[in-house]
Amino acid sequence: MARIEGVDLPRNKRVDIALTYIYGIGRATASRICADAQVDAHVRVQDLSEVEVARIREMIQRNCTVEGELRKEVAMNIKRLIDLGTYRGLRHKRGLPVRGQRTHTNARTRKGPKRVPGRRR
Repeated sequence: MARIEGVDLPRNKRVDIALTYIYGIGRATASRICADAQVDAHVRVQDLSEVEVARIREMIQRNCTVEGELRKEVAMNIKRLIDLGTYRGLRHKRGLPVRGQRTHTNARTRKGPKRVPGRRR
């Protein structure tokens, strides 16, 4: 089983698809990593040799910010916005949509379940 950046890649998927299981790597980045590492993107993960896995791992470490480091960077960016008191920071703090979506209806994912006034138990 190929383990890259602390993530076990699914064995029966193509390499370019399996790399997207790593936080911070999408389809385009995965294809570019395969090309740079000189690995055929259409090969299944279970068919990769240890040398190919090592080349992919090295390309990711050299060129990409992924997993814990990326999560920490995103969290620090949000914290910076909140500390500065920007509009975007206030939206993050209040748990509301940040990118200009309407909130009169919809936005239930960000706002959570409906709160009905006057209903207590």
